[in-house]
Amino acid sequence: MKIPTEAARASAAHVSDGHTRSAIIQVLLQGPVTASAIGDRLGISAAGVRRHLDALIEAGDAQAAPAAAWEHSGRGRPAKRYRLTAAGRAKLGHTYDDLAAAAMRQLREIGGDDAVRTFARRRIDTILSGVTEGVGGVEEGVEDTAERVADALTAAGYATTTTRVSGPIDGVQICQHHCPVSHVAEEFPELCEAEREAFAEILGTHVQRLATIVNGDCACTTHVPLQPDKQESLRRTARAGSVTTPQGAST
Repeated sequence: MKIPTEAARASAAHVSDGHTRSAIIQVLLQGPVTASAIGDRLGISAAGVRRHLDALIEAGDAQAAPAAAWEHSGRGRPAKRYRLTAAGRAKLGHTYDDLAAAAMRQLREIGGDDAVRTFARRRIDTILSGVTEGVGGVEEGVEDTAERVADALTAAGYATTTTRVSGPIDGVQICQHHCPVSHVAEEFPELCEAEREAFAEILGTHVQRLATIVNGDCACTTHVPLQPDKQESLRRTARAGSVTTPQGAST
């Protein structure tokens, strides 16, 4: 039987560490989280999680902040919540950024701003196409629809969650913790605006962007009031009732 050499064992350990760290990074993408919560999700000891988190912090890829009081058990060190930094997210890669930006510039040169806006809207409409179809024809509440929007965005690489919030205007916040096109959106804000417009139409209410990754925030956060806007609901109903015949005439 061949006995692994010290170098082989070290290489295997390095690969294992790499897989574990990648898994931790994927959890951090979902938003601020405690080390114990990461350990519970991945089946890793708290000490093992903190070792990787310390390495990510030292590299400038993650940062820590005090956790809420309810997240601390009262024993041991005070709990902290960890999240990726902008530098950490940038290292995840943005597929074909340079090519995509060049294609968008060419599109603008050939077709103008309207062509860019049309492309941006068709792109987000494709991502959210399953949401607009609804579930069995049953009318959904705003919060349920927001959840489906988040699921569609996550499937497209946006690592999206929803959070119920209370205040002067009760609502739900859609938080996109990662944006695979953020580097391109810096130059073409039409991508972000098309998302906001699509959210408003699907949810049937006015929505407000509170933060964006493009502006240096840790997530793109959109506030959605729980009370639908009547005018927007009427517009959405009118669009849904418009049927195009094979000859191209609307009825």
